Amino acid sequence: MNAETQGGRSAQLKHTGLRPGWTTGACATAATTAAYTALLTGDFPDPVSITLPKGQTPAFALAVEELGPGQASAGVVKDAGDDPDVTHGALVRATVRRLPPGSGVVFRAGSGVGTVTLPGLPLEVGEPAVNPVPRRLMREHVERVAAEHGAEGDVEITVSVDHGEEIARSTWNGRLGILGGLSILGTTGVVVPYSCSAWIDSIRRGVDVARAAGLTHVAGCTGSTSERTVRAEYDLPDIALLDMGDFAGAVLKYVRRHPVDRLTVCGGFAKLSKLAAGHLDLHSARSQVDKAFLADLARTGGADEDLAARIATANTGLEALRLCEAAGVPLGDLVAARARDEALSVLRGAPVAVDVLCIDRAGVVVGRG
Repeated sequence: MNAETQGGRSAQLKHTGLRPGWTTGACATAATTAAYTALLTGDFPDPVSITLPKGQTPAFALAVEELGPGQASAGVVKDAGDDPDVTHGALVRATVRRLPPGSGVVFRAGSGVGTVTLPGLPLEVGEPAVNPVPRRLMREHVERVAAEHGAEGDVEITVSVDHGEEIARSTWNGRLGILGGLSILGTTGVVVPYSCSAWIDSIRRGVDVARAAGLTHVAGCTGSTSERTVRAEYDLPDIALLDMGDFAGAVLKYVRRHPVDRLTVCGGFAKLSKLAAGHLDLHSARSQVDKAFLADLARTGGADEDLAARIATANTGLEALRLCEAAGVPLGDLVAARARDEALSVLRGAPVAVDVLCIDRAGVVVGRG
């Protein structure tokens, strides 16, 4: 078996021995596809297959089927695999209702799905908390089903989660101003399971494989979006890409003992602001974005006291970044530079050059250090 098949993100997951699962966004897409198919044909496909952003075609068994005049509902029980996800076992429902021609696809928050009430998220205030990628997936599948059956695809999709408001109390939604329930999430449709010890071990194996293959440049990525950004920036092979997830410290400490010439750290602005503030575990349960820290950092970049005060009370790290961008304060670069300094301090003089890329949710580089 060569290094190409032993290293990289997919090999890391296989090495953990953990079973992946499906996001709430994937479940909502499956429920939507089944409900719309039934609305057009009178029959629910069970199981129902969907196509995820990376080409996987999972099939979902239906737990709920309801067909009525002008609308249909389907439900899927979320399987999070071996990840300790609070939404594991939750029943995700989609009700699809016909709309007049030209209406397009409209999203509604049903019972157990939150509504956005504060700025700083990738959705407008007042919108249901169905994130952009799940919305895109649902639209694509509505278009596909409509094309198969000669329909226009003008529908209202109401997504709900049984007991979602209660489950949401175990999340950060309330602090983010998402009220009334859960968010429908997912950028790949796949839940990558994280056992800390298993995932850290997989990171170490990834470094070992890259070094054995003679690579001198590796990248620690927080997820699939940052991985795509690194590919575009540096054209690195798969085995150079380490899925570090939230375990920035694990990458840095292992590379300290097993150096490579160059390490790129790439991740979302909010996550890397935690590294910049000295946190090596970037998980939301163990570290939070420190807006006071960001305000102080912005001051070093020319922010006045009014802007610093607005940063300190921002709803999210992304909102703080946007405030600074509007004012011409390079907060992204400042965070990237500070994160690089923190990484170098963990490396303790190991012969490793470090650069940092901060990205937004779309994968656009908003800071370099």
